[in-house]
Amino acid sequence: MIERGGRPMQRDRSAHRSGFPRLSAVLATSAVALLSSQIARADESGISFWLPGLYGSLAATPATPGWSIAAIYYHTSVNASGAAAAAREFQVGRFSPTININLNLALSGQADLMFIAPTYTFATPVLGGQLSATLASVYGRNSASLAGTLTAAAGPIVTTRNGFLEDALVSYGDLYPTLKLKWNSGVHNYMAYAAGDIPVGDYNPNRLANVGIGHGAIDFGGGYTYLNPATGTEFSGVGGFTYNFKNSDTQYQSGIDFHLDWGVSQFLSKQVFVGFVGYAYQQITDDSGQPAVLGGFRSRVFGVGPQVGYIFPIGSNQAFLGLKGYGEFDAANRPSGWNTWLTFSISEAAPASTVTPTRHKVSK
Repeated sequence: MIERGGRPMQRDRSAHRSGFPRLSAVLATSAVALLSSQIARADESGISFWLPGLYGSLAATPATPGWSIAAIYYHTSVNASGAAAAAREFQVGRFSPTININLNLALSGQADLMFIAPTYTFATPVLGGQLSATLASVYGRNSASLAGTLTAAAGPIVTTRNGFLEDALVSYGDLYPTLKLKWNSGVHNYMAYAAGDIPVGDYNPNRLANVGIGHGAIDFGGGYTYLNPATGTEFSGVGGFTYNFKNSDTQYQSGIDFHLDWGVSQFLSKQVFVGFVGYAYQQITDDSGQPAVLGGFRSRVFGVGPQVGYIFPIGSNQAFLGLKGYGEFDAANRPSGWNTWLTFSISEAAPASTVTPTRHKVSK
């Protein structure tokens, strides 16, 4: 197409072609940095800042500039034994690190959480890419229980007994800010991000169940998405590293964590896609402040499962409804089980065309 002056029009390379809608406008909000909750996961007492499975398909594709919002219901059910369970008793008992806590314990945890994540995507390019900012929050219920040989400490006296402890909490969690930069080049999409934890959530080191994690954290990483609108084929991967600050209540500091989330999908139509998702999580440096029986307490887990997504209009906006689930395996020093994510997001609709209409001179 030629504009006035005889110059060829330049298409917006971040737009989807071959009739596909601008899927990233809604899917980018489904992969916002919701980050963590105080469920039975990794690091200190089996709890991590990063929530594996946070990112998935189309994570690095650009979005429509303007406001968007995502609401994500997250459910998880996990179990652990040995050191992962003993670490939780060590926290709530506030024992001396020299006490040899009994490892004959079983830990169970379940959480039902709602994340709300508004995002603003800037129209003006930054470093040649598209900048977005997110501030996510969480509210919900978390429960945990310990059963087995419990260690009790009263001053210098330490005893053990068979018993059962349980706790449940309905409350609010931390705040999770995230900045992302995305670049597009045809079917290739790239992303860099920086995220953090502002520890303002409901947390008490003497409870089994919390919704805040009790310490700050920062996380840096990057991602890639291949999206071919002609074939409807897509795959994505996002990796990063987490640095955890010391928990001032427990004097415990979790080590540095590496995480990788991935997704593959195939569009069956302009509105529906199906595929698979997965993650790998590995702690790469030791914790400090833990009892000797736990050692470095480096945690690890893998997860994989199916996904399905549906894109549809709501008035003048565009919406996304997605469901994905993970079954976990090969866990170490961390409870494992299964989790599901139900995402609903709304964003501004992409322009009907990214090409400026041809203008003709009118002579009289």
